[in-house]
Amino acid sequence: MECNKDEAIRAMGIAQHKMQNHDFEGAKKFALKAQKLFPELENITQLLTLCDVHHCAKHKVYGSEMDWYGILQLERSADEGSVKKQYRKLALLLHPDKNKFAGADAAFKLIGEANAVLTDQTKRSRYDMKTAPKPTEQCQEYHQHCFCRPAVQAYKQ
Repeated sequence: MECNKDEAIRAMGIAQHKMQNHDFEGAKKFALKAQKLFPELENITQLLTLCDVHHCAKHKVYGSEMDWYGILQLERSADEGSVKKQYRKLALLLHPDKNKFAGADAAFKLIGEANAVLTDQTKRSRYDMKTAPKPTEQCQEYHQHCFCRPAVQAYKQ
């Protein structure tokens, strides 16, 4: 297993380099490879979470709106308690004092903004009305641009 650890560390280094170049999809690919090679690799969950947040922030909903649900890795049906719980979980992983990867402070600010919108009932209602899928669109089509939700299951434990 030690030979896998060296390869995992190399893959994680490549992922960090890709993050610095704002290639979030490439970074996630290498981070997942590193995790697969050596699951106990230190800080791999932090790096994967960072990739997910930045990727979802990069892709706007209906052209101009941030995908606040994607940033917090939640479904639209999540209640306020779930939003708060998920925010706290992500805040622990992304806080700049604990996460030294490039982009951690920006990701931490993004989840803070997402939390502010989704826990304020007025702001959330306004946001939901602006970004609600059209009646002819499938919910699945709405979420297909963001690879982060399904991938969260791979390291949520």
